[in-house]
Amino acid sequence: MSRQVSILGAGLVGSLLAVILRKRGYEVTIYERRPDMRKAVVGAGRSINLAMSARGWKALELAGLRHDLDAIAIPMYGRYLHMADGSVATQAYSKNNEAIYSVSRGELNKRLMTLAEQNGATIHFDHRCTKADVVNNTLQFSLPDGSAKTVQADLLFGADGAFSALRSSYTHMDRVNCDQTYLEYGYKELCIPPASDGSLVMDKNYLHIWPRGNYMMIALPNTDNTFTCTMFMPFKGENSFELLKAEADVNSFFSEKFADAKNLMPSLIEDFFTNPTASLVTTRIFPWHYKDKSALIGDAAHAIVPFYGQGMNAGFEDCTILDGLLSKYGEDWDVILQEYEAKRKPAGDAVANLALMNFVEMRDKVSDPAFLERKKIEKELGKKYPEQFVSIYEMVSFSHIPYYTAINCIKAQDRLLASIMDEGDFAANATDERFTAKLDNWMSDYHNAVQQLDFGNEA
Repeated sequence: MSRQVSILGAGLVGSLLAVILRKRGYEVTIYERRPDMRKAVVGAGRSINLAMSARGWKALELAGLRHDLDAIAIPMYGRYLHMADGSVATQAYSKNNEAIYSVSRGELNKRLMTLAEQNGATIHFDHRCTKADVVNNTLQFSLPDGSAKTVQADLLFGADGAFSALRSSYTHMDRVNCDQTYLEYGYKELCIPPASDGSLVMDKNYLHIWPRGNYMMIALPNTDNTFTCTMFMPFKGENSFELLKAEADVNSFFSEKFADAKNLMPSLIEDFFTNPTASLVTTRIFPWHYKDKSALIGDAAHAIVPFYGQGMNAGFEDCTILDGLLSKYGEDWDVILQEYEAKRKPAGDAVANLALMNFVEMRDKVSDPAFLERKKIEKELGKKYPEQFVSIYEMVSFSHIPYYTAINCIKAQDRLLASIMDEGDFAANATDERFTAKLDNWMSDYHNAVQQLDFGNEA
């Protein structure tokens, strides 16, 4: 007899997990602290658009949901860079013209909740978990009328985000290691609307970036021809949120630093002072599960900063891995949760580090001509040596190679690209036989350096 499953959180991962478990015949009940976002007006201004990539799509296909979600996903084939001097440049994500997809977090969440209910899951909204007793698997909830409710869980998943109630309860247990680390940066959501005739004002098939050294702005397209912009800045110091207190400060700053964007943002002042400035946190915890009773999943297990676009994708991949373990071990949840933790904890740590590293790349390096040249070389290496070379970005976004394999390849790729670039103009050298002989040797050295790593599919 299948166990009854309780899930804390009807967000993206919780709702997807519910669909996957219902398809396997489990009775699933979700407890969500917020009201039903499909009916209620919820707070705006804190929802960075999502970038769906291969790992996320695989989980949605597994659940039979891709067709339902294709209509709200916009392909982005690369970065569109708006430089400080007014010039622009583009940078393809993939040698094979692959795309990541801009998706509205709110719209995706609504559809996933509806699909979870259509598949037979029950969602209880306005249930704020105030305490989780990990050992006894009981949950206490606070309801809107001030009353309390206690639920006895059989099998419990904490999918309730970076500040998970279940995760918090884990931290009070013996021999649990945990930490949360904040960047000294915050983010604020802004908006670029369509033109007066409803048409797009920028190319919708790119992720737009305004790199400015220690701060930046990005913009992702929406299906209504708007762009969701997100400003990332330090909380304090030079070029920081603390200096933008008055309308005149904001107008002056954007006129100087983001002139082309400001001309497209008629509601800049209203958005800037209405939308909150939110924090950026990375969380780590171990263990992720307790016996055969409960486990953390998604952001509850591995909240990361958004700079690789992998937060949702990593959480969805958790679901894919879990589903594979169910196929392998049936109802043996003690083994399933142990192996789930063993597989996903290294992945969670690696993707957290990748996201932090990519922040530096997006806000600073992408405006460096040498970095742009390196990216071009990466694409050419991938075409010339397809069996030996895959860029780190392509490993992360367009494959199911484990995140920890990708991060372990960075030093070897740095050495390889440094050797190539030290020789001068790659395009000119590419036809020189002496250079190509060197290149073959460097590629062989690179291949030898990484061949012991696990390049098999994580999911």
